[in-house]
Amino acid sequence: MTDTTDRVTRFAADLVDAAAVEGARQSRSAKQQLDHWARVGRAVSSQHSAARRKVEAALAGETPLRNLSPEEGVAFNAEITAALEENLARTDYGQILADRGVTTVALDDDGQIVQYRPDGTTAVLEPRP
Repeated sequence: MTDTTDRVTRFAADLVDAAAVEGARQSRSAKQQLDHWARVGRAVSSQHSAARRKVEAALAGETPLRNLSPEEGVAFNAEITAALEENLARTDYGQILADRGVTTVALDDDGQIVQYRPDGTTAVLEPRP
């Protein structure tokens, strides 16, 4: 028997927001929409058709993109977009730049511009009059 109980998990905020919007259009809750997308994605990812193998070959750099059909191109683009978003979400670019000696600036939660120095110190930058 399969365990069908829900488990607590975390999703990227942009996915939850998009699921809420699309879910409202489809008469689903955000959770139901996320479940739907996950099931569709699982079904597509598990297909080992010739088209899927062609997309995987393109992702591995073994097949030129020009050899993909329009539908295969959509799947390729979706895979690339998902991979980029996953990498962006888990990479601390501020730390990478600090390790390279680069000072960065970013907005904090209060909307102030904060300077982050490679030595770990910070300073709120005052706007010029």
